[in-house]
Amino acid sequence: MASVFSHAVAALGIGACFYRPEIPKRVWVVGAICSVIPDADVIGFHFGVRYGDFWGHRGFTHSLLFAAILASTVALLLFRHGLPGMSRRTLWLYFSLATASHGLLDAMTDGGLGVAFFAPFDNHRYFLPWRPIRVSPIGISQFFTHRGFAVLQSELLWIWLPSALLIAAALLLRRRNPAKSS
Repeated sequence: MASVFSHAVAALGIGACFYRPEIPKRVWVVGAICSVIPDADVIGFHFGVRYGDFWGHRGFTHSLLFAAILASTVALLLFRHGLPGMSRRTLWLYFSLATASHGLLDAMTDGGLGVAFFAPFDNHRYFLPWRPIRVSPIGISQFFTHRGFAVLQSELLWIWLPSALLIAAALLLRRRNPAKSS
């Protein structure tokens, strides 16, 4: 898996594509939270859920269906009427993409069992053919080690830099087409 920090950075990068000045900052915070929620599945380890199980790590909570369900729930409960500059449908799209980005990043790592993108319809675990991101250790104590530092270096290159470029591109496009961004 990628680290919690990098999942949130990816969600903020995606958020730049939806940004409008009138949208409250809490939308971006909720998007970042949506991007890390799939890793709540690690709680299952304490209850005997095995890694490769449906509810195991990188199982259903990393699926595209889960991303859609979480986005629907969040949009309905927290943003029932949408927001100025962002409809409930657009909020749903952002939260879905932020959540789904989690599985995409995990499928680009060099470890683990892959991601069950299509659960519950297909529980097979998939990796992308290109896997440049070093897998992050599970557990915060293991993250602050030499291995954790190597993971962070990998994520800076393969997650943070592309997210920064996405943000810059969105800002440039908005400046070039100010009528479309308002």
